[in-house]
Amino acid sequence: MSSSTQPQPSLRLSGVPIESTFAEAFDMKATRLVLTAHSSAWARDAAAALVGFGTSVIACGIEIAVERELTPEETPDGRPGLAILAFAVSGKELEKQIPRRAGQCVLTCPTTALFAGIGGEKRIPLGKQLRYFGDGFQISKVVGDSRFWRIPVMDGEFLCEADTGRVDAVGGGNFLLLGRSLDAVSDACRIASQAIAPLAGVITPFPGGATRSGSKVGSKYSNLFASTNEAYCPTLRGLVEQPIGDDVAAVLEIVIDGLTPARIAEAMRVGITAACRQVGPDGLVGVTAGNYGGKLGRHHFHLAEVLA
Repeated sequence: MSSSTQPQPSLRLSGVPIESTFAEAFDMKATRLVLTAHSSAWARDAAAALVGFGTSVIACGIEIAVERELTPEETPDGRPGLAILAFAVSGKELEKQIPRRAGQCVLTCPTTALFAGIGGEKRIPLGKQLRYFGDGFQISKVVGDSRFWRIPVMDGEFLCEADTGRVDAVGGGNFLLLGRSLDAVSDACRIASQAIAPLAGVITPFPGGATRSGSKVGSKYSNLFASTNEAYCPTLRGLVEQPIGDDVAAVLEIVIDGLTPARIAEAMRVGITAACRQVGPDGLVGVTAGNYGGKLGRHHFHLAEVLA
């Protein structure tokens, strides 16, 4: 995206060129869980296990991350907790993934409890499936319109709501930061993901909120449906056609999943703005976004509109 290879962009943010392009996102299904424990430490331990191996539906089947920490005043049982968002390409995949992860990562963790975090007519099973671990000693209790299961375990009991809601959502919102150095673009990614973190209704599921392995649809190998995005790999400069100039040393991508398109747009605006303001043109060559010409998803987030 250097001046030698690209026309001058019409938009700059804190001196950083913003390419006239769009991020392409697609429809997903989502749910929210509320995980609580006797202490914040146990809640974080359970959450870390629950969201592990949950970066991309390409191989993980699910994209899942902590949305935010909750105070005892915000949780159903008055204990420390976390809100967790999970996204999948289908309701069926969520119904498979969520009970497995809850059973292996939350039921097993000392002092934890698990609750529904979102409404919705369509439901994802939680205690409805996990109750069988109680081997007949489990107890059902209805409070208001909600059913809970009390499953005996060695530190007392595991309290788990029967199910949680499932809603329509959006996945794959993104932006790419083009850095003059690895240090600069790494700092920019950290700044962007930290700015996005407090926002409700969105997650950045990759490690630290960023990914270096931006992908394209398809591969020269028939058994792969996604492969490296060579257009943005600086080590392939001169070997393939690229939209980046010699001043780009490294590229990192922030991927965002959200409960609504508006939430993703807000997260993109907040993240891009923070990165450009704090790193600036001395560290960033520019900002662009990943798309497939509009063929992958129906949600198009034009950078100029997002930042307007």
